[in-house]
Amino acid sequence: MSCFPVQERCGGTSGTPPLIALEEILRGGQTSCNHVDEVWPNLFLGDIYGLWKLGITHVLNAAHGKTCCKGSDDFYGTTVRYHGVPANDLPTFDLSPYFYPAAEYIHTALTAPGAKVFVHCAVGVSRSASLVLAFLMIHHGFSLVDAIRKVKESRWIFPNGGFLEQLRTLDIDLHKDGTTEADRQTT
Repeated sequence: MSCFPVQERCGGTSGTPPLIALEEILRGGQTSCNHVDEVWPNLFLGDIYGLWKLGITHVLNAAHGKTCCKGSDDFYGTTVRYHGVPANDLPTFDLSPYFYPAAEYIHTALTAPGAKVFVHCAVGVSRSASLVLAFLMIHHGFSLVDAIRKVKESRWIFPNGGFLEQLRTLDIDLHKDGTTEADRQTT
């Protein structure tokens, strides 16, 4: 249950808090992070430096083609499955077309026996965090607020304002008829 009274702080009846309330939540909770943190069973979020010591089997790079790496076998090795999202960490960048493909990649990877999925960008707090939040919302029925709180139990994150607005739209779309994607998959 959200601690935000719907009419008072959400600006409507959707239950999705406005940007300023989401930023308040992001400022609380976990205030530091390691190079890599496990934010969901076998799902790791971080920067590029923590990859090899964890036995990672799948990588979702939210900075594909940028300075972090281009996703080649030379970089990750031939034993790691790879999915790249060529995102810029700018509030004007539209990350939303990548929400469902990234969520599906993570979901499918986590069903493989022994899989460990690593989602990263340059620092692991905005682009990659946004994709992990979308995964939790799409495949596990979390509201945006609950997804933020879940990840913040383990890692400090702070998606930029543009990504938060796109995640708000996803949250509203996922809950507009009172059911979530996770609910629809179980029926």
